[in-house]
Amino acid sequence: MAAPRDNFGRPIVVVTGMGVVTSLGAGKTENWAKLTAGESGIRTITRFPTVGLKTTMAGTVDFVPIEPFSSTDLSERLGDMAAEEAVAQAGIGARGDFPGPLFLAVAPVEVEWPQREELGRAAAGDGDINYDALLRVSGGGRFTPYHHRFLFGSVANALADKFGTKGSPISLSTACASGATAIQLGVEAIRRGEADAALCVATDGSVNPEALVRFSLLSALSTHNDPPQTSVKPFSKNRDGFVMAEGAGALVLESYEAAMARGARILGVLAGCGELADSFHRTRSSPDGKPIIGCVRNALADAGMAPEQIDYINAHGTGTPENDRMEYLGISSVFGELAGKIPVSSNKSMVGHTLSAAGAVEAVFSVLTLEHQRIPPTINYDVPDPAIPFDVVPNKARDARVTAVMSNSFGFGGQNASLILTGEPA
Repeated sequence: MAAPRDNFGRPIVVVTGMGVVTSLGAGKTENWAKLTAGESGIRTITRFPTVGLKTTMAGTVDFVPIEPFSSTDLSERLGDMAAEEAVAQAGIGARGDFPGPLFLAVAPVEVEWPQREELGRAAAGDGDINYDALLRVSGGGRFTPYHHRFLFGSVANALADKFGTKGSPISLSTACASGATAIQLGVEAIRRGEADAALCVATDGSVNPEALVRFSLLSALSTHNDPPQTSVKPFSKNRDGFVMAEGAGALVLESYEAAMARGARILGVLAGCGELADSFHRTRSSPDGKPIIGCVRNALADAGMAPEQIDYINAHGTGTPENDRMEYLGISSVFGELAGKIPVSSNKSMVGHTLSAAGAVEAVFSVLTLEHQRIPPTINYDVPDPAIPFDVVPNKARDARVTAVMSNSFGFGGQNASLILTGEPA
């Protein structure tokens, strides 16, 4: 009997395990309960002093202690937690022997301010930090924790060692599209027949002073600090920016044939992936919307679906004035009149913008929407923007028939990715 294929003759890619950690909590159960209840995970920052900063709140994951704090260490821990939950649900392979590759989305790894200061003090006494000083601190080339933590692949190597993934682990960073890109790479590996399974993880623990200052200098962050829970207002007329957040999402992907052969429970199908980037600006999207339009069209084409087959759009929905407007331009250009009829919501209104992790976190929430037939709300949606006439699901979850979800990730610098997820194949 021939193996099942999609309409293009490719292996069908399914989801058999998922894990998630956000500012709402750890695990799918806690996150889904709070998400559909319209709870917010945004809180006033207590991890470091915020005196003099315009933005003093974030979706921090403070219930996972990291001492001394390092964004990269937290990213690794969050990725570990999400992957552990996903692999356990999938019930795949033996412990520490995952039968496929790892694709990891992670923020660019840098030595952070406190570690730089310590390195400076330990250097030649003049405070200069250069390659020679780093070698002296490391004891003539031997790795120290600081050496390890500015290697981009350090998180992927740790996860690959723990879960026993096969082949060289892939680390990637495509701004806010990173999580969706990691999933796309897993889908493509399975479609090409290079693997029967893939572990796709996206993680980000980047709420630190330097990152907050950088985004503030771009005027990208909300300054609605009090109360912090009302700061993220996607698609509202009074939106004023996004809110940084931490989290991780993980998916175990398998070919439908392999999953059925081992009797796995299928949670959903990765029906389509689309991507398109532009070089218009380092942070802004092209004002004509062509990269977003092309990305959405590519996802639909890859899934072999028409716009009217999409029942729900899990929007990028950051709450920045320009990004929300560009998302509407892109969706309305492809969906036409349907853009005002298909339910739309933004998970970021509750969990904040998990940056490199967002695409995977929101993919997990999209599959949960398919499972429970319930659309999470966009909270703080009290002053609709008449220039963005989406059918926003406002403030309370909506029960609805959902068979196909488009989940969008439109990142800085015009790095765009869209995923289409559906229920179990017939």
